[in-house]
This record gives sequence, C-alpha cells and structure tokens, in this order.
Amino acid sequence: MTIQRILTALFLIPLVVWAVLHGNVSLVALVVAAVMLLALQEFFALGVQAGMTGHVRWTSLCALFLLGAQYLETRQTSHQLAGGWTLLREQGLSGDLLDLAVVLFILGSTALSIAQDGPIGDVFPAISISSAGMLLIAAPLSYLVRLHGIERIGPWLLLFVLVMVWVGDSLAFFVGRQFGRTPMASRVSPKKTWEGAAANLAGSLIVAPAFMGVTGLDITHLLAMAALGNVAGQLGDLTESAYKRAAGAKDSGSLLPGHGGVLDRIDSLIFAIPVVWYYFRIIVERRG
Repeated sequence: MTIQRILTALFLIPLVVWAVLHGNVSLVALVVAAVMLLALQEFFALGVQAGMTGHVRWTSLCALFLLGAQYLETRQTSHQLAGGWTLLREQGLSGDLLDLAVVLFILGSTALSIAQDGPIGDVFPAISISSAGMLLIAAPLSYLVRLHGIERIGPWLLLFVLVMVWVGDSLAFFVGRQFGRTPMASRVSPKKTWEGAAANLAGSLIVAPAFMGVTGLDITHLLAMAALGNVAGQLGDLTESAYKRAAGAKDSGSLLPGHGGVLDRIDSLIFAIPVVWYYFRIIVERRG
C-alpha cells in the first residue's frame, strides 16, 4: 500500500505543479471543475451508503455555476496610473453570480426534495446531504481558482498551500504510524493521533520559509498562513473521516491507488484553501 501511495504521488505531483505554475486560470478552473465533480460523486456515494440520497446532478450543476462565478472574479483589468498607483476594474456581475448560485441551489434542492417520489421522511436527508456537498466541498474548493488568480503571486501561493498540505500529510502518516500513541479523535478516526497531528503542523511550518523569495511575503505571514491552513486542513481530514465512518467505508473511492478516492486526497486541501485565501485578502493585502 505504501509503494502504491508513493508511485501515485510521484505520477500526479509533477502534473499538478506544472498546471499550477505554467497553466493559466482557465486551465486551473477546468482541473478544479473535474476534481470537484469527482469529489461530489464520491461524497454522494458515501451518503447513499449512510442511508441518505441527495440531488447529485443539481448540486453538481450549481457547484459548476459557483466555480464559474469565482472564475469571473479573477478576471479583472489593471491600469497603471501616475504615481505608481494601480486601478483594478472588476467585472460587476460576478459578485452577484456568487449569490445567485447559492440562491438557485437552495430553491432548486428544496423543490426537488419536495417533488420527489417516496416517503416524506426522505425530504430532510435529501436537502441535508445536498447542502453538505455544496457547503463543505464545492464552495471551499472553488476558492482554489481565486487563489491562483491573484496577480503575480497567485500560482506560487497556491503551490505553497499544496506543498504544505502534502508535506504535512506525509509527515503525519509516517510519524503517526511509527510514534502515534495518543488518540486524537477516536470516535471519528481511531488511527489519528496527537503525535501525527503535531508532525502535520510542523511539516507545514517547515515549508513556509521556502516560499519567501517567490512570493515576496514576510515570513510572519507565511507561517501564519501555514499554521491556520494546517489546522483547517486537519479539520477537513477529520470531517471526511466522519463521512466515511458514518457510511461504514474505508475510503471514499478507489480511483487513486494507495490513496483511495479523490475526496481522500483533497480532504485537507478543501478547508485549507479558503483560510489561506481570506488571510491573504484580509490581513496581507490590507496591511500592504
């Protein structure tokens, strides 16, 4: 299993790094769309195993709509003005589309749940599992496009998040197996330990200094983003473990040998991405 895990990583990581650093926002958006749809399919399959059937097609359609709105948010025109100032002209409709995607999802999923055949008791689970897929997978993952779209340093910031997740997860896996003694959340994931969680955090922090030069950011900001992103990522990992435990499944799928499914591979990334994005927008940009 460990050999399969390593071989899969060695195959995928160079492709991902190339797409992040050399692909434009459109390419990244297409990749995110594919990953998002696969993750949602696995999520709803887990829901079925847990006795909850949701609206896969409607949620997937609204997720793509939301991703498209996030993509439009990155399409801004810059104009250099006298005195070194830069004027950014954003697309005025994109922010409204973000809200519209959420409203359409709410109205559509509710209407579909009420109109579907079957016991009235199925309405609540259908709305619940569909909302969870939209809010816990599609919405946070869509911020990957926004992060990549930041002018100049966006691709490097995205790579920073990816590398800190990869390194943190890898250290947690090996340290947890060798030295893990103290259960972290035995009810959700019996194999996760505080020793592994500490190694996970340390791995993310170690990555931060390597990105000072390419991002131009102060080490304090990079360490803060690494720490906050790591904590959020570990929460995402535990959340996905709860999904699988409720469904009685070991993995979310079998698409990636040694890793399980797509959702298994991106569970930490899903929650880390929006945390880093908002830290950059609220703390770094405003202070800069």
